[in-house]
Amino acid sequence: MTLLTRRNALFAAAAALPVAPAVLRGAPARAEAPMQGLSIPQFNRFMLGGFEVTTLLAGTRTVDKPQETFGMNVDAATFQAASDAAFLPVDRAQFFFTPTLVNTGSELVLFDTGLAPEGILAPLAAAGVTPDQVDVVVITHMHGDHIGGLAGEGGPTFANARYVTGAVENNHWAGAANDGYEAQVRPLLDKMTFLDDGGSVASGITAMAAFGHSPGHMVYRLESNGAQLVITADTANHYVWSLAYPDWEVRFDADKAAAAATRRAVFGMLAADRVPFIGYHMPFPGMGYVETREDGFRYVPASYQMMLAG
Repeated sequence: MTLLTRRNALFAAAAALPVAPAVLRGAPARAEAPMQGLSIPQFNRFMLGGFEVTTLLAGTRTVDKPQETFGMNVDAATFQAASDAAFLPVDRAQFFFTPTLVNTGSELVLFDTGLAPEGILAPLAAAGVTPDQVDVVVITHMHGDHIGGLAGEGGPTFANARYVTGAVENNHWAGAANDGYEAQVRPLLDKMTFLDDGGSVASGITAMAAFGHSPGHMVYRLESNGAQLVITADTANHYVWSLAYPDWEVRFDADKAAAAATRRAVFGMLAADRVPFIGYHMPFPGMGYVETREDGFRYVPASYQMMLAG
């Protein structure tokens, strides 16, 4: 008869364990599957009242020396401190280009078109949409990363669409020597409607003047069944170095004082009304909220709020 002692019990338990894999016994490790690389989603879809809203990642790239673009009027120490607080490096930044597609139930409305046709067509296809299905293309402003996807070598990308943009914006670029405007926009003028502040794109989609980033830059308020969202386009080009610090100068802003005033007005409104927004250059999927913080704002990325809205 074997007495069950504590020592015997430990030996018995050890004997019952499975044999350790070779890697744990000092044998060389072998990777069982290849690395797959970085994965980035191409679209994000949610409901806003009766509207179906889809953000589309039309491109992303890494850019060096971000203070040559953001915070041009602050010293390096200030830029470093703000970046450190947000866990951001100061030597590189990631840019995102995010058009938005809105299905109102009667029309498909696309806001901005990315840098080139192939950039917008890929996420559209991933989202199950063909370019001929787009009914309306809204251009928030006419910088190249917003109009680049309007047309390519094969002609207009959205053959069945009508086009909408701000009157002030179009008048500015029509009188400037700009190759992008001449190639992408002017050929479409006979199919284009021009809006002023408060103009309507479609039922529930209203233009709002937000000048400064460009001479006639516009944002758009969506309203459906009591739900609201604002497409802020390039009102802020970065969630920290532009939105959080609205007075920091941005290289791409045509009128830097007006752009700063617009940031304070637009994001102050969003914070006060607790309305979500989609920013063209926010980290994908581009949607979040904003709250006031000291003399500026804090970006709050959306999590699951829109999953509960349906």
